[in-house]
Amino acid sequence: MDRFHQINPFAKRDSHTTTSITTYKVLSLLTWLLSVVTTVYYDTHAPADGKYLGGSIWHQNYHHYSGFTQNAVITSIYFVVMFILQLIYTSHLFSSDATTVNAAASVGSHFILNNLLHFAWVMLFVRSHFVWSEIILIINFFNLSSLYFRHATYTKFIHAGAVSWPLAWTFVAIYWNGAIMVPHQHSLVARIFANVFIWSLLGYGLFFIFLYKDYTMGFALSVLSASLGVAQFFRQIIAFQWIFAFTIMSVLFVATVLVAVPAWTGREDFFGNRREPVGDAERAPLLADN
Repeated sequence: MDRFHQINPFAKRDSHTTTSITTYKVLSLLTWLLSVVTTVYYDTHAPADGKYLGGSIWHQNYHHYSGFTQNAVITSIYFVVMFILQLIYTSHLFSSDATTVNAAASVGSHFILNNLLHFAWVMLFVRSHFVWSEIILIINFFNLSSLYFRHATYTKFIHAGAVSWPLAWTFVAIYWNGAIMVPHQHSLVARIFANVFIWSLLGYGLFFIFLYKDYTMGFALSVLSASLGVAQFFRQIIAFQWIFAFTIMSVLFVATVLVAVPAWTGREDFFGNRREPVGDAERAPLLADN
């Protein structure tokens, strides 16, 4: 069992060897670049190969209209912010502080796997292999969920870049890709299912906001809900889906603010633990932001 723990890259460790940290540095940067370059390229370019008729990411999005179609501008901005947060996370691996490096390295295997799975999803999605791309998203959802629940107390920049923003995107993408995958996206049955399942975004977001006091997850899901709402509004003004999406966005945003303000003002830390006063004016730090 000890041998398996030593060779298991996803095992939770308190410290890491110099070799393993160097490996995480190299693989994290390379897979992050692979994920970013692939996403940016296929954001506007269609694949030149493939058995089925493909298209760019946003061509697929608008060509296969569904109840979970996203707005290209808002979701693209989300991707840009997510990639920047991921780069900030990667920079923690190069910190001079050993505690920060060990914390970043502890989530490194999941982060690298996320990048590789995101790359695989893009390659399959733009080539219209929607069933396989859905399977990739589900695998990544379990990967990131495992990461979240096993490493939920690291600093907010590690958490946001490596955990919450990729997880929020993957959760929404499962519905988006899944809606494209099923036939007859425009049917009444498909619209009714979309009207029902969209509320899972609210439940999922509130779960993390109130149970884990995770305002990064709440904000990420509110942005993606806004993207969904804008796309649905321009698709069909007289419909429930965009109303539901904006309602979900509003509730998540308000809940996020209610949790974030105490954390930002020093009354609670990132995960909702009330801080004890030190002296008359000082409070314990939120969490190391390095």
